[in-house]
Amino acid sequence: MVASCVFCEIVAGRAPAHVVWEWEDVVAIRPLNPVTPGHVLVIPHTHVADVGESPLVSARTMACAAELAAELPAVNVITSKGSAATQTVAHLHLHVVPRTAGDALPLPWTPQQQAAG
Repeated sequence: MVASCVFCEIVAGRAPAHVVWEWEDVVAIRPLNPVTPGHVLVIPHTHVADVGESPLVSARTMACAAELAAELPAVNVITSKGSAATQTVAHLHLHVVPRTAGDALPLPWTPQQQAAG
């Protein structure tokens, strides 16, 4: 645990969060600003900075995200490593983002985003 890490504080029960699912070593919470209905963050209890720091923790976290994604007809599962890749919290987390046809939610590399940028 890292005291200054908001996700470590959530995992330890010292910061509020809307927990939607919990495994022994991973938790899924609602983000403060979901981008679609049902958007959740999947966070390992173990503090690792990003997907590249611990392949075993990353794989376990992805397995949990995959369990949630299996229940949805269309979904993006996304993580970032480093600020240039839009990572804003230095604790591994995966976004499970339910999608629907025509939801108009662009990803950073989609034509919609490129046209807007």
